[in-house]
Amino acid sequence: MGRKTALRDQLLTTRRRIGLPELGSLARSLAEVVIEIPEVRRAATVALYVSIGTEPGTGPLLDELDAAGTRVLLPCLLPDNDLDWAVYDGDLVRAPRGLLEPGGERLGVTAVADADVVLVPGLAVDPQGRRMGRGGGSYDRILARVPAGTLTCVLLYPWEIGVSVPVEPHDQAVGAAASAEGMQRFS
Repeated sequence: MGRKTALRDQLLTTRRRIGLPELGSLARSLAEVVIEIPEVRRAATVALYVSIGTEPGTGPLLDELDAAGTRVLLPCLLPDNDLDWAVYDGDLVRAPRGLLEPGGERLGVTAVADADVVLVPGLAVDPQGRRMGRGGGSYDRILARVPAGTLTCVLLYPWEIGVSVPVEPHDQAVGAAASAEGMQRFS
């Protein structure tokens, strides 16, 4: 088993130990942190994702962005693990792999480039902003499509920030990480 696989297993095991009340509390705190990020407050369009299982919860954040009138793009998983995008209209439909996604018109894989802020999932991020995901490569692909200067931020639990992660050539860095305890920018 490689170092990356072992670390991924360890991080997922830690997430599975979080109780439901704590998951909800952490999700609300994460939303409070992210909604106060200056780029998010100014954003006309934010790319986000619908959390599942024990991922840091994005439900409260999605509600806050929607209530603020922010246009939210959500991913729709394609068979090749790439991500198409659709605008959140208040409705989500069941999708493969237990995912929820918008049922509306698909905008194409490059639509993420129109977002003012791109918020992505992950399992950990190192002190240089190198993010480790679940291994499918979906978010490395989309991060490569985001124009320079656009804030990219991974949403994590506090203990997943600053972790030493094995890096491969295709891994894309992010500009920041946010958790229930605050936000950290990377240079």
